[in-house]
Amino acid sequence: MIVAPTLEDLVTLQRTADEAHTRVQRLHDEYGRTSSNEWTENQRTAWHTAWKAWVDAVRDVQEAVTEYAFEQGSVRRMVDADVKKAARHPEPAD
Repeated sequence: MIVAPTLEDLVTLQRTADEAHTRVQRLHDEYGRTSSNEWTENQRTAWHTAWKAWVDAVRDVQEAVTEYAFEQGSVRRMVDADVKKAARHPEPAD
């Protein structure tokens, strides 16, 4: 039996996707935003690996958001917005 994701699961997945995106941005900053033809083979491999991880993480969170919204009978775009807000701007602990 597959357990539907919880809101906490979605927030964790979103943070993973955000962290993967940050890694891609850092590599661009480090290597320069030039054509990948000017990068070394190691740089191209590192960037491609980071980019693939980001794409996979985004896919995972979007699939989970869709499933969660369906299971909860919620509007998908609202769930997506709530997840992004919770992941990127968490409420301070009391």
